[in-house]
Amino acid sequence: MPSVDLDPFQPLFVPGPTQLFIRDFKDRVTPNDTQRNTLIVAGIYIVVIFILWHLPYLRVIIYPFKLLTVGFHEMSHAFVGVLTCAKIYSIELDPDEGGATSMSGGVPWLTLPAGYLGSSFIGAALIACGFNTNASKVASIVLAVFFLFTLWWARKNWLSWLLIFGMSGLIVLFWFVGGGIALRYLVLFIGVMSCMYVIWDVVDDTLARKVNTSDASEFARICGCCPSRVWGFLWLIVACIFFALGIIVGLVSFKQNLEQQKIDSSHFLPVPGSSSHAVSLSPNYHVAAWAVIILLSMLRLL
Repeated sequence: MPSVDLDPFQPLFVPGPTQLFIRDFKDRVTPNDTQRNTLIVAGIYIVVIFILWHLPYLRVIIYPFKLLTVGFHEMSHAFVGVLTCAKIYSIELDPDEGGATSMSGGVPWLTLPAGYLGSSFIGAALIACGFNTNASKVASIVLAVFFLFTLWWARKNWLSWLLIFGMSGLIVLFWFVGGGIALRYLVLFIGVMSCMYVIWDVVDDTLARKVNTSDASEFARICGCCPSRVWGFLWLIVACIFFALGIIVGLVSFKQNLEQQKIDSSHFLPVPGSSSHAVSLSPNYHVAAWAVIILLSMLRLL
């Protein structure tokens, strides 16, 4: 029997690039303790939102957030309309938790699916930011810009004004609670709410056909190749993919534990009471003053 000369220092199996990528990806998506707690909170949000969404009297608790997700939906229509050279006349948010974007021109086969797909993307981005305090601060600033555009297009709708000012006050309040930690959970809640809205609204309006017309039915009428339920089902799959991607991006990108996030947050747009606030007090006041001046100037244009 021939002998085989084996070098004890030479590995029998050298993993290839694919195996290394899978191993590295598995390590990166494995949550640490802080991320695991965030996932648990997100799961609780899903259960609570599902319960409150379907109970007749308790649904008023999440009513403002439902209207906010409707605003994401309509804003996505308007944003893609602007990109396709449409003229936006108005955005309306009505008390029945519905909405409408009035526009002319543009490319309908892009603007119609933009509502659900845009809401899914916004929700996924907010979920990812909900894993990190500094990312949540950035997300809240982006939300402020979104609010300004919504006020511009919905300036004649009093409900939109009440909703946006209420949400702005809530975001500012949560920014100052726990050094911004509370803001992270608020951003996470809004992200989960946005993704849940897309999933359930597609099911109600398209698959269950609880309404006569929907974005999917109009899209099916324009395309003429597939019925509305097919498009609704495809948008539902995309919404679920966005939801999963938001979680994956959060797990991969933000590995800092809670203490590290507190330290990082104290040096990035610090709030009163943080350790570095005394060092950066004056610059922050200048930034805040300019922000107020710009905001008031834009509101005068409304």
